[in-house]
Amino acid sequence: MDSLGLDRLVEVQALETLLGALAQGLKGRGWRLVTAESCTGGLVAAACTSMAGSSDWFERGYVTYSNQAKSEALGVPPDLIERHGAVSREVAMAMVMGALQRSGAQVGVATTGIAGPGGGSPRKPVGTVWFAWARGQDFVETECRRFAGDRTQVRAAATRHALQRVRALLEAAP
Repeated sequence: MDSLGLDRLVEVQALETLLGALAQGLKGRGWRLVTAESCTGGLVAAACTSMAGSSDWFERGYVTYSNQAKSEALGVPPDLIERHGAVSREVAMAMVMGALQRSGAQVGVATTGIAGPGGGSPRKPVGTVWFAWARGQDFVETECRRFAGDRTQVRAAATRHALQRVRALLEAAP
């Protein structure tokens, strides 16, 4: 096996370990996960559902790539998008809260960003991704990250980060 194949194998094993811990944390609490994705285009949900038995802990995923979809599917106010931009803390928070309210899940994650190669600006360069994680209706955590690489690398890194922080949120839950 060449080094690229070995790197890919290690990455797959790490994702499986992460998903196993995520599944255990959610199932142990009787909780379900919902995703609201823009720049990751459903990759977070796809990673979750790649695991056998995920129907025990994965509720659903929303892919809301356009601003209109964010508003229609998740209830993100159009004026919020206009004021702050789709790639913003405020929109990521509204996405995750809308997903939780509409799904009945107890834990949610949202991603909105600029995967590239175009679409960036000096203020929001390619690789900028805003995340929001929520547990119930009261706890929301947000973070902005800038990932290096091409479109595929940015989306993969954002997907991994989203799942890693869901796991951390579960580990910190009472």
